Amino acid sequence: MRAWASPSVPSLAEQGLGYGGLPRVHDTASGRDVTSPAHETARMYVCGITPYDATHLGHAATYLAFDLLQRVWRDAGLAVAYTQNVTDVDDPLLERAARDGLHWADLAARELDLFRSDMVALRVLAPDHLVGVTESMELVIDVVRRLSAAGATYELEGDVYFDVHADPAFGAVGHLDTETMLALSAERGGDPDRAGKRDPLDCLLWLAERPGEPAWESPFGRGRPGWHTECVAIAVHQLGRSFDVQGGGSDLVFPHHEMSAAQAQVAFGGHPFARAYVHAGMVGLDGEKMSKSRGNLVLVSRLLEQGHDPAALRLALLAHHYRSDWSWTDDDLATADKRLSRWRDAAGRGLDAGIGAGADEARVAGHVVAQMRSALAADLDAPGALEAVDAWASAGGGDGARVAAACDALLGIDL
Repeated sequence: MRAWASPSVPSLAEQGLGYGGLPRVHDTASGRDVTSPAHETARMYVCGITPYDATHLGHAATYLAFDLLQRVWRDAGLAVAYTQNVTDVDDPLLERAARDGLHWADLAARELDLFRSDMVALRVLAPDHLVGVTESMELVIDVVRRLSAAGATYELEGDVYFDVHADPAFGAVGHLDTETMLALSAERGGDPDRAGKRDPLDCLLWLAERPGEPAWESPFGRGRPGWHTECVAIAVHQLGRSFDVQGGGSDLVFPHHEMSAAQAQVAFGGHPFARAYVHAGMVGLDGEKMSKSRGNLVLVSRLLEQGHDPAALRLALLAHHYRSDWSWTDDDLATADKRLSRWRDAAGRGLDAGIGAGADEARVAGHVVAQMRSALAADLDAPGALEAVDAWASAGGGDGARVAAACDALLGIDL
C-alpha cells in the first residue's frame, strides 16, 4: 500500500550542531520512562486508521506524537524502521459504506487518500511500510494457525476465538482490573456478553463470513480477521519480535494493545511483543472526547480548506504534551498563528542581517538547539521545546538559518 511523500529533514549534525541524545519515553506497561532503543535501528509500529471518515485532530495529535519520536531518533543518528497499518476492512467501515450506499473498498480508498493529504500538509514523516489488512490475509492466517497449534483457540458458531488466559502475562500492558476490562471491551468493539465464550474477555481471531460482507478463504472457513490479530501479523512480519515501540492513542491500551500483546506472545513463543508501549492522550471538544461515534469532530481537512496555515495547526497540536488529555478550542489555533508569525519574523531578521556564520550567532543557535533537544529527550516534551524557541524569538533571534533548520528537523515546522 502506498504511503505518502515525506518532507526532507535537515541534518543538524551537518550544520555543526552535533547529534542529539536518545529520548526517554513513558512506557504504559512498566509505568516508567525508558530509553529506547539500545541499538542502531529503532523499530516502531503505530496503529493506523480505519478509513471510514476524515482525519480529525485526535488522529493528527497521535500521529504527530510519533512523528516527533521518529525525528528525535533520527537526530540522535539512528535509523528508523517504522510500520503503520490500515484497517481497511472492519465493522465501522462496512456500516458507513452501507449507510452511504458505497462499496466498502471505494470508501476506504477515498478516505485513505484524504488521510495521506492531511499527513503531507502537516509534514508528518511517512512510515516505511503502510500496510492494509486486505493485503495481509496470509499473515493473519499464519498467526491464527500458530495460536491454534498452541492450544489457545476455540470455535464458537464458526468464529474462532483466542483464549486470553493462554498468555500468563495477559493484563501486563494496562494493569486493569477485570471489571474495567469488561466495560472497555464492551465499549471498544469487544463482545463480552456473547453466550458460549469460555471467558467474556476472549477476543475474535477470525470472524466467519456474514451475508453481504467481504470474506476470504482460510483453513477456518471463509471470513475475515479480528481487529487485534491483524496488528500482530503485520508488526511481527515487518519488524520482527520485540520491536522497540508499540504506539497509538490511550484508548488502544485496552483491549487492542493488551490483546495484541497476548496473541503475539503465545503465537511466537513468549517473546515480548514490544519493549515499550507509548500512548498519546485524547483530544476533546467542549469537554468531551473527540470521536467519530460522537460526531463532534474537528477535521484537519476542513481547517485547511478554511485557509489555516498547516504549520500553525501543527504548532497548535504540539503546544500540548502528547500524553495529556485536552480539549480543543479556537484559541489554540489563534495562539499558534501568533507564535508562528513571531518565529518567522525572528528567523527572517537573522537571515536579512546575514547572520549564521559568526561565532556569537552560532552560540545562540547551539543554546536554542540544546534546549529543544533536552526537552524532547524528556518524554517528547514539545511544549518545552516550543518555549525554547519562544525565548529565542523574544530575544531578537540570531542565526535564523540554523534555528529554522532545528525547528524543521525536530518539530516539523517550516519557517
